[in-house]
Amino acid sequence: MSELVAGGNLPLPGGALTLRVPGPFDLSALITDGSGKVGGDADFVFYNQPDAPGVRLRGDTLTVEPALLRTGAERVTLAVTAAEPGTPLGRLPAAALHVADRLGRTVARFAPSRPQTETLLLLAEIYHRATGWKLRAIGQGYADGLAGLARDFGVDVVEDQQPSSGFRAAIPAQRTAAGPPRPSATTPPRPPATALPDPDGLLRLVNSARAGAGRPPVAPDARLTSAALAHAGAMADAGRLATESRDGVSVHQRIGATGFAYVAVGEHLVSGPRTPAEFVDYCLRTEDARRTLLDPAFTHAGLAHVRGPGDGDTYWTALWARPLTPAALARTRSEVVDLTNGERTRAGLRPLAVDPQLATAAQAYSTDMATRDFYSHTSPEGTQPWDRAAAAGSRRRTIGENIACGQRSAAEVVDGWMNSPGHRANILKPEFTHIGIGFAGGGRAGTYWTQLFGA
Repeated sequence: MSELVAGGNLPLPGGALTLRVPGPFDLSALITDGSGKVGGDADFVFYNQPDAPGVRLRGDTLTVEPALLRTGAERVTLAVTAAEPGTPLGRLPAAALHVADRLGRTVARFAPSRPQTETLLLLAEIYHRATGWKLRAIGQGYADGLAGLARDFGVDVVEDQQPSSGFRAAIPAQRTAAGPPRPSATTPPRPPATALPDPDGLLRLVNSARAGAGRPPVAPDARLTSAALAHAGAMADAGRLATESRDGVSVHQRIGATGFAYVAVGEHLVSGPRTPAEFVDYCLRTEDARRTLLDPAFTHAGLAHVRGPGDGDTYWTALWARPLTPAALARTRSEVVDLTNGERTRAGLRPLAVDPQLATAAQAYSTDMATRDFYSHTSPEGTQPWDRAAAAGSRRRTIGENIACGQRSAAEVVDGWMNSPGHRANILKPEFTHIGIGFAGGGRAGTYWTQLFGA
């Protein structure tokens, strides 16, 4: 059985799969093709429409048989909401996904961090690759609930009452094979984008809010602004919020392409606010967005917004970061070691000593995952953790490895590992005596972390 963390993926066995989330939750699934949208309302499986070709919902269990999906289906995305409509998921127990094969054998488990004010958790997706079907853990909170999620995937939703704000927060995108939109004689040109320097006072409003909360100001950075502008434009052209554009480029890859290296990064992807004041007000009223906007760890920002040519909505991308310096990297790695040893001390175990060879191997592997955009304990060349440790000069006889991606801080990544039984076992293994930490920013997930243990 595999214990997944957000961003992790694994190949799936053939035949039917069961995906179960026990607890006071409702499950739903969206079936999409290469466009990233559903083919019709029948591709939305939920409590009022529990069946579709290859997908069946019964209580807390979703059965998916990839071979029986409709023609052209490439992905099944699983979402969780509270059984009591409108209840923030932060008021409920943490949701955990259990995946089993056709014989009932457990294939994987995923226990993401519990959202707070969000009413929907985008949990995981089953997606097709040339070699077969794979499972990817997502674990992304979503503010607009089931109706907002359905609209973003192209389901025609009719509601008795519309939310007063009409704003949407971003969800992880469906990666598609389609390229960027082609201009045509009937497509109106996209209006010019607004970016830093601060012509409309957006940065001034942000720094005013940070000052009011006792936080230091953020400075504009041309590289972050360029990445924000490119991503806001891609979302406007596509007419939907997404962490990836239609050609599969993530917002974090856009940052990396500008040459901006970071040790901490955050983003806001939002549609609906018409003015900078409305955008900042939205962020301050939404718990996770407020935390990011006011995070004292961030020192630089890139802000942009673009009006969509089709729907007329305004699409906002705000990027927040702290540049990667040798001192910042050393501090981040030290924080992971300290937090890990704090967990061992509470368990009555001896702390781990930093091993230079393990640290070299761990850092190289995090950098490799970010640079080549993969996430696995096995490298594309087939090397394993013990191979990488030995290549770095380590003579330790026993090697263990934890990896993670997407977490924005040392505290968040260690908390995630401690809430995953397999990763927790490595951290609390009595036999381990030494540790090395790696961190890199970039790639599709944004951050890549490695713990390498030795004895």
